[in-house]
Amino acid sequence: MAGKVIPIPTLNDGPRDFDRLFSIWKQVNNDFEDVCFDFSKCRFLRPNAVAFLGGLARLIEYRAGIVVFDWDTFRNSAVMVNICQNGFAGNFGYHASGWDGNSIPYRETTFLDMNGIMDYLTYNWIGKGWVNVSERLRDAIAGRMWEIYNNAFEHSGTKIGVFSCGQYFKTSNELVLSVVDFGQGIPNKIRAFLRHQTGEDRASKLAGAYCLKWAFTSGYSTCIDGVARGLGLDLLKEFIRVNQGKMEVYSNDGYAIIDRDGDRYFNTGFVFDGTIMHITLRRDERFYIFQDETKRA
Repeated sequence: MAGKVIPIPTLNDGPRDFDRLFSIWKQVNNDFEDVCFDFSKCRFLRPNAVAFLGGLARLIEYRAGIVVFDWDTFRNSAVMVNICQNGFAGNFGYHASGWDGNSIPYRETTFLDMNGIMDYLTYNWIGKGWVNVSERLRDAIAGRMWEIYNNAFEHSGTKIGVFSCGQYFKTSNELVLSVVDFGQGIPNKIRAFLRHQTGEDRASKLAGAYCLKWAFTSGYSTCIDGVARGLGLDLLKEFIRVNQGKMEVYSNDGYAIIDRDGDRYFNTGFVFDGTIMHITLRRDERFYIFQDETKRA
Protein backbone atom coordinates (compact mmCIF):
# COMPACT_ATOMS: atom_id res chain seq x y z
CA MET A 1 0.00 0.00 0.00
CA ALA A 2 1.34 3.41 -0.95
CA GLY A 3 0.96 5.88 1.85
CA LYS A 4 2.47 7.31 4.98
CA VAL A 5 4.08 4.86 7.42
CA ILE A 6 3.62 5.90 11.04
CA PRO A 7 5.80 4.17 13.66
CA ILE A 8 3.95 3.52 16.91
CA PRO A 9 6.22 3.75 19.97
CA THR A 10 5.71 2.22 23.39
CA LEU A 11 2.77 4.13 24.86
CA ASN A 12 1.83 4.39 28.52
CA ASP A 13 -0.47 7.03 30.02
CA GLY A 14 1.85 9.75 31.28
CA PRO A 15 1.76 13.30 29.87
CA ARG A 16 4.60 12.55 27.42
CA ASP A 17 2.67 9.54 26.12
CA PHE A 18 -0.41 11.63 25.43
CA ASP A 19 1.84 14.16 23.72
CA ARG A 20 3.11 11.35 21.48
CA LEU A 21 -0.46 10.35 20.63
CA PHE A 22 -1.33 13.91 19.67
CA SER A 23 1.81 14.06 17.53
CA ILE A 24 0.63 10.96 15.66
CA TRP A 25 -2.78 12.60 15.19
CA LYS A 26 -1.13 15.68 13.69
CA GLN A 27 0.78 13.55 11.19
CA VAL A 28 -2.38 12.07 9.68
CA ASN A 29 -4.73 15.03 9.97
CA ASN A 30 -5.42 15.32 6.22
CA ASP A 31 -8.16 14.16 3.87
CA PHE A 32 -7.60 11.26 1.43
CA GLU A 33 -4.41 10.15 3.18
CA ASP A 34 -3.50 6.46 3.33
CA VAL A 35 -1.70 5.36 6.48
CA CYS A 36 0.15 2.25 7.65
CA PHE A 37 0.80 1.83 11.38
CA ASP A 38 4.12 0.09 12.14
CA PHE A 39 4.49 -1.47 15.62
CA SER A 40 8.04 -2.79 15.36
CA LYS A 41 9.23 -0.45 18.14
CA CYS A 42 6.19 -0.82 20.37
CA ARG A 43 6.68 -2.78 23.60
CA PHE A 44 3.49 -1.77 25.41
CA LEU A 45 0.11 -0.13 24.73
CA ARG A 46 -2.01 1.20 27.58
CA PRO A 47 -5.80 1.40 27.05
CA ASN A 48 -5.67 5.13 26.30
CA ALA A 49 -3.44 4.40 23.30
CA VAL A 50 -5.68 1.54 22.12
CA ALA A 51 -8.82 3.70 22.24
CA PHE A 52 -7.03 6.63 20.63
CA LEU A 53 -5.51 4.63 17.76
CA GLY A 54 -8.84 2.95 17.07
CA GLY A 55 -10.61 6.29 16.89
CA LEU A 56 -7.81 7.75 14.78
CA ALA A 57 -8.13 4.87 12.30
CA ARG A 58 -11.86 5.52 11.96
CA LEU A 59 -11.18 9.24 11.52
CA ILE A 60 -8.78 8.51 8.66
CA GLU A 61 -11.40 6.27 7.05
CA TYR A 62 -14.07 8.96 7.51
CA ARG A 63 -11.77 11.32 5.60
CA ALA A 64 -11.58 8.80 2.73
CA GLY A 65 -8.18 7.42 3.61
CA ILE A 66 -7.13 3.77 3.93
CA VAL A 67 -5.71 2.43 7.18
CA VAL A 68 -3.50 -0.63 7.51
CA PHE A 69 -2.30 -2.11 10.79
CA ASP A 70 0.85 -4.02 9.89
CA TRP A 71 0.39 -7.12 12.05
CA ASP A 72 3.75 -8.51 10.90
CA THR A 73 5.56 -5.69 12.69
CA PHE A 74 4.42 -6.75 16.16
CA ARG A 75 7.68 -7.91 17.72
CA ASN A 76 6.32 -8.05 21.26
CA SER A 77 3.96 -10.99 21.74
CA ALA A 78 2.46 -9.51 24.92
CA VAL A 79 1.24 -6.45 23.01
CA MET A 80 -0.36 -8.67 20.40
CA VAL A 81 -2.03 -10.87 23.01
CA ASN A 82 -3.41 -7.80 24.76
CA ILE A 83 -4.99 -6.23 21.67
CA CYS A 84 -6.43 -9.60 20.71
CA GLN A 85 -7.92 -10.05 24.19
CA ASN A 86 -9.58 -6.64 24.31
CA GLY A 87 -10.98 -7.08 20.79
CA PHE A 88 -9.05 -4.27 19.14
CA ALA A 89 -7.24 -6.52 16.65
CA GLY A 90 -10.47 -8.25 15.65
CA ASN A 91 -12.10 -4.88 14.92
CA PHE A 92 -9.36 -4.12 12.39
CA GLY A 93 -9.20 -7.32 10.38
CA TYR A 94 -6.98 -9.61 12.43
CA HIS A 95 -8.39 -13.12 12.79
CA ALA A 96 -8.87 -13.21 16.55
CA SER A 97 -11.86 -12.98 18.86
CA GLY A 98 -11.64 -11.17 22.18
CA TRP A 99 -11.97 -13.08 25.42
CA ASP A 100 -12.75 -12.36 29.04
CA GLY A 101 -9.73 -11.49 31.12
CA ASN A 102 -8.22 -8.38 32.66
CA SER A 103 -9.32 -6.12 29.79
CA ILE A 104 -12.29 -3.83 29.47
CA PRO A 105 -13.12 -4.47 25.80
CA TYR A 106 -12.28 -2.00 23.08
CA ARG A 107 -15.61 -0.45 22.07
CA GLU A 108 -16.68 1.73 19.15
CA THR A 109 -19.88 3.60 19.99
CA THR A 110 -21.23 5.05 16.77
CA PHE A 111 -24.59 6.23 18.13
CA LEU A 112 -26.04 7.05 21.54
CA ASP A 113 -27.07 3.53 22.52
CA MET A 114 -27.95 4.04 26.17
CA ASN A 115 -28.59 0.38 27.01
CA GLY A 116 -25.44 -0.83 25.27
CA ILE A 117 -23.27 1.84 26.88
CA MET A 118 -24.73 1.22 30.34
CA ASP A 119 -24.22 -2.55 30.02
CA TYR A 120 -20.62 -1.97 28.94
CA LEU A 121 -19.89 0.35 31.87
CA THR A 122 -21.82 -1.69 34.44
CA TYR A 123 -20.68 -5.21 33.63
CA ASN A 124 -17.29 -4.66 32.01
CA TRP A 125 -15.97 -1.81 34.16
CA ILE A 126 -17.33 -0.69 37.52
CA GLY A 127 -19.39 -3.82 38.20
CA LYS A 128 -16.82 -6.40 37.11
CA GLY A 129 -15.68 -6.98 40.70
CA TRP A 130 -12.33 -5.24 40.52
CA VAL A 131 -13.70 -2.48 42.79
CA ASN A 132 -16.20 -3.43 45.49
CA VAL A 133 -19.28 -1.22 45.22
CA SER A 134 -22.94 -1.63 46.12
CA GLU A 135 -25.34 -2.18 43.23
CA ARG A 136 -26.90 1.23 43.78
CA LEU A 137 -23.55 3.01 43.72
CA ARG A 138 -22.44 0.91 40.74
CA ASP A 139 -25.45 2.00 38.73
CA ALA A 140 -25.03 5.63 39.74
CA ILE A 141 -21.35 5.71 38.75
CA ALA A 142 -22.09 4.01 35.43
CA GLY A 143 -24.81 6.62 34.87
CA ARG A 144 -22.35 9.46 35.40
CA MET A 145 -19.94 7.86 32.95
CA TRP A 146 -22.78 7.50 30.46
CA GLU A 147 -23.11 11.28 30.60
CA ILE A 148 -19.56 11.52 29.20
CA TYR A 149 -20.71 9.58 26.14
CA ASN A 150 -23.87 11.69 25.97
CA ASN A 151 -21.89 14.92 26.11
CA ALA A 152 -19.58 13.67 23.37
CA PHE A 153 -22.50 13.09 21.02
CA GLU A 154 -24.53 16.14 22.08
CA HIS A 155 -21.80 18.76 22.42
CA SER A 156 -18.59 17.66 20.68
CA GLY A 157 -19.96 17.30 17.17
CA THR A 158 -18.14 13.99 16.71
CA LYS A 159 -18.76 12.49 13.27
CA ILE A 160 -17.34 9.05 14.00
CA GLY A 161 -18.52 8.23 17.51
CA VAL A 162 -16.80 7.54 20.82
CA PHE A 163 -14.02 5.04 21.49
CA SER A 164 -13.16 3.36 24.77
CA CYS A 165 -10.93 0.71 26.25
CA GLY A 166 -9.67 -0.26 29.68
CA GLN A 167 -7.73 -2.76 31.72
CA TYR A 168 -7.14 -3.97 35.24
CA PHE A 169 -3.43 -4.05 36.09
CA LYS A 170 -2.76 -6.61 38.82
CA THR A 171 0.75 -5.46 39.67
CA SER A 172 -0.32 -1.90 40.47
CA ASN A 173 -3.92 -2.69 41.49
CA GLU A 174 -5.16 -0.05 39.04
CA LEU A 175 -8.37 -0.15 37.01
CA VAL A 176 -8.06 2.13 33.98
CA LEU A 177 -10.70 3.29 31.51
CA SER A 178 -10.20 5.73 28.61
CA VAL A 179 -12.99 7.36 26.59
CA VAL A 180 -11.99 9.27 23.46
CA ASP A 181 -13.79 11.38 20.89
CA PHE A 182 -12.47 13.39 17.95
CA GLY A 183 -15.01 16.22 18.09
CA GLN A 184 -14.43 19.93 18.59
CA GLY A 185 -13.15 19.65 22.18
CA ILE A 186 -14.49 21.07 25.44
CA PRO A 187 -12.57 24.40 25.45
CA ASN A 188 -13.61 25.14 21.87
CA LYS A 189 -17.22 24.40 22.79
CA ILE A 190 -16.99 26.72 25.80
CA ARG A 191 -15.39 29.49 23.72
CA ALA A 192 -18.16 29.26 21.14
CA PHE A 193 -20.80 29.40 23.86
CA LEU A 194 -19.25 32.30 25.79
CA ARG A 195 -18.73 34.29 22.59
CA HIS A 196 -22.32 35.54 22.94
CA GLN A 197 -21.55 36.86 26.44
CA THR A 198 -17.99 38.14 26.17
CA GLY A 199 -17.60 38.89 22.48
CA GLU A 200 -15.68 37.08 19.76
CA ASP A 201 -12.25 38.54 20.48
CA ARG A 202 -12.27 37.87 24.23
CA ALA A 203 -13.82 34.41 23.96
CA SER A 204 -11.24 33.25 21.42
CA LYS A 205 -8.44 34.14 23.86
CA LEU A 206 -9.82 32.16 26.79
CA ALA A 207 -7.19 29.65 27.96
CA GLY A 208 -7.83 25.92 27.81
CA ALA A 209 -7.39 25.62 31.58
CA TYR A 210 -10.02 28.30 32.21
CA CYS A 211 -12.47 26.61 29.84
CA LEU A 212 -12.07 23.20 31.45
CA LYS A 213 -12.53 24.69 34.91
CA TRP A 214 -15.69 26.40 33.65
CA ALA A 215 -16.99 23.11 32.25
CA PHE A 216 -16.32 21.19 35.46
CA THR A 217 -17.99 23.76 37.70
CA SER A 218 -21.29 22.41 39.01
CA GLY A 219 -24.31 24.00 37.37
CA TYR A 220 -22.56 25.40 34.31
CA SER A 221 -23.82 24.16 30.96
CA THR A 222 -23.50 25.10 27.31
CA CYS A 223 -27.11 24.10 26.70
CA ILE A 224 -29.48 26.94 25.88
CA ASP A 225 -32.78 25.13 26.49
CA GLY A 226 -32.85 25.91 30.20
CA VAL A 227 -31.78 22.41 31.25
CA ALA A 228 -28.56 22.60 33.27
CA ARG A 229 -26.85 19.40 32.23
CA GLY A 230 -23.20 20.37 32.15
CA LEU A 231 -20.76 17.50 32.57
CA GLY A 232 -22.65 16.13 35.58
CA LEU A 233 -19.61 14.49 37.15
CA ASP A 234 -19.88 15.49 40.82
CA LEU A 235 -20.61 11.96 42.08
CA LEU A 236 -17.88 10.41 39.94
CA LYS A 237 -15.37 13.01 41.11
CA GLU A 238 -16.24 12.36 44.75
CA PHE A 239 -15.91 8.60 44.32
CA ILE A 240 -12.53 9.04 42.65
CA ARG A 241 -11.31 11.12 45.59
CA VAL A 242 -12.53 8.61 48.20
CA ASN A 243 -10.99 5.76 46.22
CA GLN A 244 -7.73 7.75 45.87
CA GLY A 245 -7.90 7.38 42.11
CA LYS A 246 -7.76 10.11 39.51
CA MET A 247 -9.53 11.44 36.45
CA GLU A 248 -7.54 13.19 33.73
CA VAL A 249 -8.98 15.17 30.85
CA TYR A 250 -7.10 16.23 27.73
CA SER A 251 -9.02 18.50 25.39
CA ASN A 252 -7.79 21.11 22.88
CA ASP A 253 -5.11 23.10 24.73
CA GLY A 254 -6.29 22.19 28.23
CA TYR A 255 -5.53 19.50 30.79
CA ALA A 256 -7.42 18.73 34.00
CA ILE A 257 -6.66 16.31 36.80
CA ILE A 258 -9.11 15.45 39.58
CA ASP A 259 -7.86 13.42 42.54
CA ARG A 260 -7.76 13.44 46.34
CA ASP A 261 -5.78 16.69 46.24
CA GLY A 262 -8.59 18.51 44.43
CA ASP A 263 -9.15 19.79 40.90
CA ARG A 264 -6.25 21.32 38.95
CA TYR A 265 -6.33 22.83 35.49
CA PHE A 266 -3.42 23.54 33.16
CA ASN A 267 -2.68 24.92 29.73
CA THR A 268 -0.76 22.52 27.51
CA GLY A 269 1.89 23.00 24.87
CA PHE A 270 -0.08 21.01 22.31
CA VAL A 271 -3.55 21.21 20.79
CA PHE A 272 -5.81 18.19 20.18
CA ASP A 273 -9.16 18.59 18.45
CA GLY A 274 -11.07 16.20 20.66
CA THR A 275 -11.37 15.00 24.24
CA ILE A 276 -9.88 12.16 26.24
CA MET A 277 -11.32 11.17 29.62
CA HIS A 278 -8.84 8.90 31.38
CA ILE A 279 -9.96 7.41 34.70
CA THR A 280 -7.81 5.42 37.10
CA LEU A 281 -9.35 3.65 40.10
CA ARG A 282 -7.60 1.67 42.82
CA ARG A 283 -8.51 -1.85 43.79
CA ASP A 284 -8.55 -2.16 47.58
CA GLU A 285 -10.35 -4.08 50.32
CA ARG A 286 -12.98 -1.44 50.98
CA PHE A 287 -16.66 -1.81 50.11
CA TYR A 288 -18.03 1.45 48.73
CA ILE A 289 -21.63 2.46 49.40
CA PHE A 290 -23.77 5.59 49.68
CA GLN A 291 -23.88 7.09 53.16
CA ASP A 292 -27.53 6.12 53.59
CA GLU A 293 -26.94 2.47 52.64
CA THR A 294 -26.42 -0.35 55.13
CA LYS A 295 -23.05 -2.04 55.01
CA ARG A 296 -23.13 -5.66 53.91
CA ALA A 297 -22.62 -8.31 56.55
